[in-house]
Amino acid sequence: MMTEKTRYSDEELAEFKELILSKLEKAKNDLDLLKKTLANQDGNDTQDTSPTFKVLEEGATVLSREEVGKLAQRQVQFIQHLQAALVRIENKTYGICRQTGKLISKERLRAVPHATLSIEAKKQQR
Repeated sequence: MMTEKTRYSDEELAEFKELILSKLEKAKNDLDLLKKTLANQDGNDTQDTSPTFKVLEEGATVLSREEVGKLAQRQVQFIQHLQAALVRIENKTYGICRQTGKLISKERLRAVPHATLSIEAKKQQR
């Protein structure tokens, strides 16, 4: 009889760590870009043509300073969440729902690597 897993294996944790580290690197690059955009008041610099900026822009002609500031803030929070997830990997508590104590599905963790709630727990919150 297969007992229900209570935590992810070290191999699985290593796999998630890779994923998180790559997302962290991208998030930090995006944040740098946003900071440059903020620092560059007139905004008509070469940064506008960078592909990442285009993605951030999502068709908006020019983001206001306030919008760029909000994006940067969200990015900082995202980075903090990812860093917290790395700590959970080190503690081997990664991927365990903080409400149910069950494992969060791999699909969910691949989509939201810093998730601390399973889908079920999240639905209960509504």
